[in-house]
Amino acid sequence: MIMDLEKIKQIIQLMNDENLVEVEIEEEGRRIKLRKKEEQPGRLISFTSQAATSQEVSPQSDAEEQGIAYIKSPMVGTFYRAPAPDAPPFVEVGDEVDVGQTVCIIEAMKLMNEIKSEVRGKVLEVLVENGSPVDYGDNLFKVKVS
Repeated sequence: MIMDLEKIKQIIQLMNDENLVEVEIEEEGRRIKLRKKEEQPGRLISFTSQAATSQEVSPQSDAEEQGIAYIKSPMVGTFYRAPAPDAPPFVEVGDEVDVGQTVCIIEAMKLMNEIKSEVRGKVLEVLVENGSPVDYGDNLFKVKVS
């Protein structure tokens, strides 16, 4: 069996809690894909071996926010700025980030998911405290896009 039944039940609960239509997980070379039919549109999220590949970055529409993007949480979990308690943060205010650079970790269902930047720019603000819970869509970082 690819995964134990309890883990599959947790994934189904996550799908229901987060209004997900489809979840695909690859772990140790094995893959499971769960999909449900819904009349209302939902979201798609994909995990690959402890790394989140789904990410949202949205620029604000206000005139003063032109050139600003927010790196948002792609899932519900616990936000961590560093890979370990005694390690330095992935990024600090003032750091330049590149597309694909890891900016934080979100722990969800006992999996550590690396969150990567989808924009290039300068980190203006870290919007979440280390160890705090986050919801889907919460702003994590404010970035001046370059």
